[in-house]
Amino acid sequence: MMKFMFFIIFLIPLSFMSGVFWFGQCMFMFLVILFFTHLSYSTLFCSVSYFWGMDLLSFVMIFLSLWICSLMIMASEGIYKTNYYSSLYMFVMLVLLISLFCTFASMNLFVFYLFFEMSLIPTLILIVGWGYQPERIQAGVYLLFYTLIASLPMMVSIFYYYKYLSSLDYYFFFDEVGYLMFYFCMSVVFFVKMPMYFVHLWLPKAHVEAPVSGSMILAGVMLKLGGYGLMRLMMVFISVAVKVNFVYVVIGLVGGFYVSLICIRQVDIKSLIAYSSVAHMGLVLGGLMTMNFWGSSGSLAMMIAHGLCSSGLFCLANLGYERFSSRSFYLNKGLINLMPSMSLWWFLLSSSNMAAPPSLNLLGEIMLISSMVTWSFYSIIFLSLISFFSAVYSLFLYSYSQHGSMFNGVYSFSLGSVREYLLLFMHWFPLNLLILKGDVVTLWI
Repeated sequence: MMKFMFFIIFLIPLSFMSGVFWFGQCMFMFLVILFFTHLSYSTLFCSVSYFWGMDLLSFVMIFLSLWICSLMIMASEGIYKTNYYSSLYMFVMLVLLISLFCTFASMNLFVFYLFFEMSLIPTLILIVGWGYQPERIQAGVYLLFYTLIASLPMMVSIFYYYKYLSSLDYYFFFDEVGYLMFYFCMSVVFFVKMPMYFVHLWLPKAHVEAPVSGSMILAGVMLKLGGYGLMRLMMVFISVAVKVNFVYVVIGLVGGFYVSLICIRQVDIKSLIAYSSVAHMGLVLGGLMTMNFWGSSGSLAMMIAHGLCSSGLFCLANLGYERFSSRSFYLNKGLINLMPSMSLWWFLLSSSNMAAPPSLNLLGEIMLISSMVTWSFYSIIFLSLISFFSAVYSLFLYSYSQHGSMFNGVYSFSLGSVREYLLLFMHWFPLNLLILKGDVVTLWI
């Protein structure tokens, strides 16, 4: 694992050289190919070096991080063209990638916590430094304080668990701690990060104010940190979790339904996509809290699918924003007349967002529905409502932006560049290809 770490570290001096923005992006893609050659189906940690190693769950999340980060650079041509601190931008990107890599590859709980918190800093710099409106300061404060307030109880509970177990290595996590307060303190930061309904208010704010790269990394990887942490630590508090998890399943389902209704009332394209993320992660939370095989597998499948699909939709929203200088539904209308080829990508990614075949979202939703219906038959009420309204707001997103009379403003009639089509293809293609290898998500358990 250290060879990948050194690869990323040695890219840092390169980022401050002039005229190497696209070369840096090529290096990112080369790292993706290099990392893919180390694919292992092992459920035990392999490629161990120093504090880091990976099992199948770590491999999937690291690969998703590398893929999304390479696409973030491809989406950020505006920063390169305007030379708006592009070297600093590449540096922040590399620091973010290092923190995510170390978070997913760590085999020790304290090292995981350290880099879990460290990933907040470059994300905050991305939002505050390259955001669009003055409200980005408020969005940054929301993101910072929601995470920090929730992470302090986790740090205290990590110290308590070290006193109890005398080790924080995942390998020794067999002794359960049957205290409700310990469970709550250890998990609350993951609920904020997912985000669970009631502690989700930072997410739409951060997405709307963030640049396209900030939205992509938030939707693609940062929301998955919560699910990953719960998957790693659920074995520690099984005895108490089976008694109280019904509360979180109910919050995930009812909150997902309520957020789906909120989506239909949005007038900002990015805000709608951000709220749809909360609805999807509510399903993931519900699946994880059932603590059965299908719930865990479906959560992993849904996290991968949502990371690619939501990131692609944010790219599409940014393509419209770069041309029309607005994200409002009232101004972004009739786009099928202006950019018909881009409407295809709107349709493909919107249909994936509503879990239409053959996307990986479909596999994830089927697994999660199976998990929660076997847990309680009454959950089928809210599951059916969430599935129905996910189709409603996805169709609303597509039809309202592509059809209707055009706003009489000054538009660029560009049909898009090769870079933009490649960017969207690299989101959509793996999203629909991975369903052919859906058994991978069941192997890590």
